[in-house]
Amino acid sequence: MSIASPHLDSSSAWTDARLLYALEEVVEKELNRHLKVTKDWMPHEYVPFSDARNFPGFFEDGEAWEKEQSKVTEVGRIALVVNLLTEDNLPSYHHEIATLFGREGAWGTWVHRWTAEEGRHGIVMRDYLLTSRAVDPDKLEQFRMSHMSEGFESDNRHSMLHSIAYVAFQELATRISHRNTGHQSGDPVCDRMLARIATDENLHMVFYRNLLKAAFELTPDLTMQAVRDVVVDFRMPGHGIPGFERAAAQMAIGEVYNLRIHHDDVLMPVIRFLKVMEIDGLGPEGVKAQEELGLFLGGLDSEASKFDEKLAARKARMAARAAG
Repeated sequence: MSIASPHLDSSSAWTDARLLYALEEVVEKELNRHLKVTKDWMPHEYVPFSDARNFPGFFEDGEAWEKEQSKVTEVGRIALVVNLLTEDNLPSYHHEIATLFGREGAWGTWVHRWTAEEGRHGIVMRDYLLTSRAVDPDKLEQFRMSHMSEGFESDNRHSMLHSIAYVAFQELATRISHRNTGHQSGDPVCDRMLARIATDENLHMVFYRNLLKAAFELTPDLTMQAVRDVVVDFRMPGHGIPGFERAAAQMAIGEVYNLRIHHDDVLMPVIRFLKVMEIDGLGPEGVKAQEELGLFLGGLDSEASKFDEKLAARKARMAARAAG
């Protein structure tokens, strides 16, 4: 892909303020497209309220939580907690993007609309988890308090371009995580709920992906550097959740989210759509970033293949034990 006149202005002149102004029309266009294709939905319609029972405390008929009360699989339970606690930090996410993008014009309208849509996700997930007794409610609340008390600071808050690049990948990663959690949950009700959430996340990804495309057209060198930095240092926003590393390992084994999924289903679809590795006409720093991005992706693919082999061997051992 060739970008015409990529150096109309020096990269150093592209401040965050100038980029905000330059991308305002694109934001308005993408916001209007988003509002046309998105569909409002009611969280309460996805929750099996008839399954609910009182918990101990103020109710004499309260029934203590036990793992056996839920249809959800162990990996589904782990992933649901991680996904919900990630959604719970919405106030911090809103603060970050409102500070970065502003609260006026098309940018501000998008910030508030995105926040309102994301708010549904936490509502429906928590209602589902409590009514279906999928998780220990006391531990869930303790984790929420711990996680939210720490707050959230994005690794990319220093740069608008880095932030746009990050959310283009992160929204897709969240969609994939929710969708795979539903598939692995063992409960059709959970699967249906998470499919609805994943639809929202995909539309959010499209918004930011298209914004990233426009950024490439404005300042390809800086955008290439931002994409390289984000991809190389990518972390999910829930990395500060108590016990996250252990939960992430279990989710990897359970095929909810792992290196192969991250490479094939998150990074590569965005990179291919934007034809990032085909962009030419870059300056020295842009070319360097593009080359480093390619090397990293190749290394990540190799690491994912090693993980695939280990996972296949583990499955073979478990199948042999079951047969024996």
